[in-house]
Amino acid sequence: MTRWTHVRTERLWLDEPVDGDADALLTIHRDPASWRHFPSGVVTDPEAGRTMVGASRRRFERDGLAYWSIRDAADGPVIGRGGCSVPDEGLGEPGWWNLYYRFDQRVVGRGYATEMGLAALDAAHDVAPERPVLAYLLEHNHASRRTAEKVGLRLVWRGPDADNPDPAAVRLVYLDRDPDDALVDALDAVGMPRQGLLG
Repeated sequence: MTRWTHVRTERLWLDEPVDGDADALLTIHRDPASWRHFPSGVVTDPEAGRTMVGASRRRFERDGLAYWSIRDAADGPVIGRGGCSVPDEGLGEPGWWNLYYRFDQRVVGRGYATEMGLAALDAAHDVAPERPVLAYLLEHNHASRRTAEKVGLRLVWRGPDADNPDPAAVRLVYLDRDPDDALVDALDAVGMPRQGLLG
């Protein structure tokens, strides 16, 4: 198995976060423009950047893979956070990898999410191929949907977004494979009822 704490793609440097990344990660996640599809998701906790760094470190140690800090120059500033990580609620067997991506709005539109996402899928399939890769997103976030589709995921679930303040919001789940019974049960346990499963 490859060590995935530092990955180089054609244009990106993907690295396990370090303490010095915390402020940039916080800035990206508290920018309302990066949450225009889910305004209530804006991060307000001033400790959130440090929490993100700590969570990634813990998950890299526990699972061999987690969300990276993303740069588009070797010594450049952090421009995003993304990758595959096992959420704590997905720790059953085999659990799942959650594919995540959020970027500084100044670099959105360059295809970085797709480039990072492809590397993240390679990493997830190397570290624990038995775990499906899942992307969980809002239906009206067309850019995020395109990214999920470009990296090869397919839509398997559509239904209400139970925790969204907008009662009309619709959640989508994309996967890299057909869901088996164990995964459907796990998703059901975290609020995605099986009646939304697409055949």
